[in-house]
Order: sequence, then C-alpha cells, then structure tokens
Amino acid sequence: MKAYQLVLFSFLILLACNPSKEEITEKDYQRAVDFMYANYQNKTAFNLTTSVNWFQDGSGFWFIHYSKKGRQYQTVDFKNQKVEVLFDHSKLAIALSKTQQSTIEPYEISISGIEREANGGLSFMSKGQKFTWHEKTEVLQKIEAKKAKPTNPYEALSPDGKWIAFVKDYNLFIKSTRSKRSFQLSTAGKKGYEYASYYGWDDIMEGENGERPQHFYVDWSPDSKYIATSIVDYRNAEKMYLLNWSIDSLYKPKLLSYYRGSPGDTSMVHVVPVFFDVSTKKEIKTKLPRGTHINSVSTQWTDKPGVLFANYPERGYKKHFLKQVNLQNKTEQVLIKEAHDTNVDNFSYRYLKNQEKLVFFSERSGWKQLYVFDLNTQKTQALTQGDYFINEIKFIDEAKGLIYFLASGKEVNSNPYHQKLYVTDLKGSVQLLTAENTHHNINFAPSGAYFVDSYSTVNIPTKTVLRSAETGEELVQLTQADVSELTARGWKSPEVFELLGKDQKTTIYGAIWKPSNFDASKKYPIIDHSYTGPHTQVFPKSFDRALANQALSELGFIVVMVDGLGTSGRSKAFHDVSYKNMGNNLEDHVLAIRYLATKYSWINGEKVGIFGHSAGGFDAGHAMVAFPDFYKVAVASSADHDFRMEKAWWPEMYMGWPVDESYEAVSNITMAKNLKGKLLLVHGGIDENVNPSATFKFAEALVQADKEFDLLILPSQRHGYQGQTNSYFTKKRWNYFIEHLAEKKPIWNFKWK
Repeated sequence: MKAYQLVLFSFLILLACNPSKEEITEKDYQRAVDFMYANYQNKTAFNLTTSVNWFQDGSGFWFIHYSKKGRQYQTVDFKNQKVEVLFDHSKLAIALSKTQQSTIEPYEISISGIEREANGGLSFMSKGQKFTWHEKTEVLQKIEAKKAKPTNPYEALSPDGKWIAFVKDYNLFIKSTRSKRSFQLSTAGKKGYEYASYYGWDDIMEGENGERPQHFYVDWSPDSKYIATSIVDYRNAEKMYLLNWSIDSLYKPKLLSYYRGSPGDTSMVHVVPVFFDVSTKKEIKTKLPRGTHINSVSTQWTDKPGVLFANYPERGYKKHFLKQVNLQNKTEQVLIKEAHDTNVDNFSYRYLKNQEKLVFFSERSGWKQLYVFDLNTQKTQALTQGDYFINEIKFIDEAKGLIYFLASGKEVNSNPYHQKLYVTDLKGSVQLLTAENTHHNINFAPSGAYFVDSYSTVNIPTKTVLRSAETGEELVQLTQADVSELTARGWKSPEVFELLGKDQKTTIYGAIWKPSNFDASKKYPIIDHSYTGPHTQVFPKSFDRALANQALSELGFIVVMVDGLGTSGRSKAFHDVSYKNMGNNLEDHVLAIRYLATKYSWINGEKVGIFGHSAGGFDAGHAMVAFPDFYKVAVASSADHDFRMEKAWWPEMYMGWPVDESYEAVSNITMAKNLKGKLLLVHGGIDENVNPSATFKFAEALVQADKEFDLLILPSQRHGYQGQTNSYFTKKRWNYFIEHLAEKKPIWNFKWK
C-alpha cells in the first residue's frame, strides 16, 4: 500500500471510530422556545387549566374557552346547566373599540370582574375602567368609580361601632366614637417593643439606620368587649443584609436589611400575645408563650364572650398546641396536643361554631387524616382512617355537617399522588365523589351546591366539568384540553415510571421528558430537575405539568423528575426519611437514573446533569459534592447551600433544633473539596427569602479548595427571576448543559419568540 493510501485509510478508520458530533442549531433552539410557557399556553396548547368565576348573585359562573381563534367568554346558569356564550363578542368588540379608540378583535377581548346586573346587563372591568353592557340595546356605558371613603390603616373600628383602636408612641389606645375620649391600654411600648404590631416577612429596611415598616394589628372580639393583639419585640434581633447594585441612578450600592432568624438563633424577633378588657381598660394576663417569629401564637375568637383559641408550635416543631383561653375567668385548657419524635408539619384546624366542634389534621396514625374534637364532650374522634394522605379541606357545609376533602392514594391501584374528592359527615361516613382514576383539582361554588372539577393525568388531557356536590354527578362539560397542534409536531406526553426506592421496599414515582424529534437510535444525556424540599413533591400529577420540562428536552436531553423517600404527600414514615438527613435525598434520584439508563439504550448514564432552584438549588450543588462521580454538570440557582444560613423555620422543621452536627454533615460548603464536574452557581442579588450569603460562602470554599466553577449574580433579582433577567438566566442554563453535558457549541443570539 502506498504512503498516501495508508494515510487516507488511517483517516477513514479514525472517522469511523470518532464520528463528528452533531451540532446544535437555531432550529433546535426555536423548538425549545416554542415550548416555553408564554409561547404555548393557550396559543398552541389550549385549556390545560380552566379558571371559573362565580357570580356574586349565586346564579352561575363564567369562564374563558380558548382555541386557535382566540378567547371566548362562556357561562353556565345553574338553572339550565348549559354552556352558553356570555355575550356577542362582535358587538362588544365594536363598542369597546369605539370607547377605547383602538381596534379590538372579537376574540381578543380582555375583560375581568364580570357580574350580572339586575336589569339583565353585565358589568366588567377593562383597562382599569368599569363598564356596563346591555346587549339588547348595544349600549356600553362607563361607570364612574365611587370614591371610597378613606380609611386609616392604623385604626380598627370595633364591631359595635363604639370604639376605635389605634397606636400612639408604640402603645395601644382606644377612642370612643361618641365622646371622642381616648384611653391608653398599654404603657410599656417603645421603639423595638411595639404593641399592636406584627412581624412582616418582607420588612425591608433601607440605609444604615433604616426604619422597620409600620404595622398595625388588633383583633376585636365579636362582642367588642376584648382586643387580641401582639407585641413585636425586636430589641435584640439581628438582621440579614443585602446590597442592591442595580439602581441606575446610584453609583454606590443601596444597603438593605431585614429581621430574619437563622436556625438556632436566640437573637430573633419575638412576638408576645396580649389581650385587653375594654371595660376595665386593662391587660389580661395569660400563660401563652412568648414565641419567636417562626413559632408565634395565632388566635381565633369564638362567639362565646371572652373565649378564643390559641394555636402555636414549640420551637423545633416537635409539639403543637391548640388551647382554649377564657379571658373572663382567666382559664386555659389544652384541647389538642400533637407530638412527634421528628416534627409536626403544617398543623391546621377549622372551628365549626354551630356544631361546637374542631376539625383538624393529624399524622398520629402514621398518615395525615381528619379528626374532630367535640368541645362539649371533650372527646376526639377519627373522622377518616386508612393508609392514605389527606391534602386539604375544600369546603365545609356546617348546616349539614359535611366536610369535603381531597385525598391521595385511598383507592386501590391508584397513583399515590393523584387526589380525588371525598365527603364525610361528622360520624366518619366517607363517600367518593370523583371516581375517575386521575388527579382532580376542585373549585367549590360559594353555596357548596356545586363544584368545578378539572381532572387529568400527565398523560390524559384535562377535562373540566361542573358536578353536583351532593352526588358528584357530572352535569356539564366546560372545556377539554387541546394539544393537537403539538402532537402533530411529534410531541408526546412524559413517560411515568416507578421503581423501588433506597429502602428496597417502597415504590417511588417519576416521569421523563423526551425531545419531540426523539430518535431511539441516539444516546441522550439525562438531566435531573430536582426539588427534594420535604414540604412538597414534584411528580407531575396533572396534564398542565406535561410540558414543564419540554423546552430543555428539545435541546437534546432526557429530563427526569422523581420523588424519592423523604418528600411529602405520603406516609409519615415516608416523609421522615429525610429528617435530619436531607443530604441523602438524592440517593433515590441516582437509583432512578441508573434504572432508566439500564432500561433504555437511548439514555447515556455517564452524562448526568442536574438543576434546581431554592431547595432544588441545594440539591444541584449537593449532587456535585456528595455524588461527584455520578453527576457531571449542575446549575444551582438561589440555593440554601448551608442550612445554618437559611431562614430559621424551614431547617428547624426538617433538620431539627437545636442545631447540631447534622447541619455540618449536609452542608455543600463543608464538602466543597469534593467537586469534580462543572458547576454554575446563580443567585439574585437582593434575595431576601434565601439570602445570597450561602452562595457566596460556597463560592469562597470552592476557591479555597482550588476548584473550578462558574458564578452568576443577578443584581436586581429577588428569589424568583423576572422579565428579561429570567430569559437571560434560562438561556445561560440551557447553554451550560449544551456546552458541558452535551459537549456541543451553544448559540447565544437566538430568538425568544
């Protein structure tokens, strides 16, 4: 063989062994852009969700039906139970065009606050102006808004109209509306120890000595004889700080601060419940605790003179109390005490005053169930029982003694994340009202006689119907989701999968998204969209979530979401797996991805990425330092990389209190030396929810460990990114995975529309 032939032969062999990589194109980006929410919602995918608006007169409701021609306003009258067009769109469009001096197409009308008028017309809001429309006469009339009588937000009128409560010099006063005479109820108030105030989550202070925003809070008893309020004590509270570099007119950063405790802090804002007797003008002492801003006492009056409920957790959330306090005879009684070795998560109750009962949620059986406490007999009864999870109460019909609730996993062979609507009486007789083996989102009419049900799965398009609350019977269909335009392009809904979790006995669930131009002969990198925050779950239950990760998938990735052990919505034992152990939450994700890579030849289990926001951002950062040989690329945005630097309530609920070595063990910062792959850290510069400090501290630890990483600070952004900045971040995240996981050359200047 001649020399040039040998060289050519060797070159061909090299090509065969190393085929050229397929480049990403603007067409790929355009497909991704097409699957952004703003570009598909009611533009190429219609009626994924349908919101109904109940008329104030109780006659029915209105909603919008979307299609390719635009939006059509429709209505259902309870008398005939038929879907009808609410008004003649052409006639109203002509009238609105004349009034607003711009051309409005019939199916581009945008109005809100629609109500039926007694004379047969409709009233509504359009561009901040109120109108009435009389279709028979085709008269559109502007309605001048009545000037509301100015009210003082720092005063509260008693129910009987005889007294006004107000604050002066941080103390609480009342003033007679008849004599105008004022009486001082408290005397100890001063700056930093303020009566009739409350702690505000968004109390941002500007400058070196910025003032806390003024707040006013009093709660009059129904008979106007007592006042419940609180003292906000921030004399020894420490602040968190932010610097806003994004103000165009400033060439120095603006200093921002807010009071927010971190786990284990004692130097926090404290809230003290206080009560006053209007007749004596004196404070009534109780034994209710002085709590921090994360475990303060909340109160609710009953109709009995001077009697109220006081609801509060102990710090650490292992105990939760509901007390009855009688201010007349100065007695207190514990009605309900919830206690767990781990935590009592999201305790809530409802007072049925006509029945003299308290309905509350409890996980005392190992599952979140409904219980009732009888205030007369002082006995507790389980209203529901079983190995399933109750999500929420949707409606209570006190007159009939009926409680409508949503629960998941009750029916045999149902997905444990799909909820259905049930009703129980106060004796515990439970009836299923929505039998379809899907996920049901419910909206009750104010009367309780009807409800609107939007039911679907991630694979079954949404059907929205009106049902009878008495029987669950479907009365009329409102809308049906239409994704025919997307399916014509090759889109398919995500594939649901299940496997055994890390305990090798509990089934866990997830879903995967594939590109619309999916080719089974190819090998795709896989990206984990993660949020293992124990207070929620990410499994896509309904059809409106079917497109959630499609945009990223269009760029040549398989995207996965999975709920492993430790997340919410299932048994207490399932949830508690993550307690004081959130650093191990991703183990089930690793198992799931390995399972998928073994099952499907088109998944490349060697190219695994991950991204997440907030607690999901912690996951993404943690993946790179706790599982550095498995996850190769990560984008961690607005993350709480060390729970000791987070807002106090969330870590103390799920990592425990007092703060111990478990916090150190799961910190991304203390594990920075383990980083091997590519990591992009992102944070909003003025994020008061998850302070940027942990991201900076993680970055510093990576620098000191001599680890290569990328850092993007979005100076003007809070916890959620908005507008152009969100587009910029999305582009950055897409391209980070394209470059480092798919190993292709990304394109920056593509079109967003």
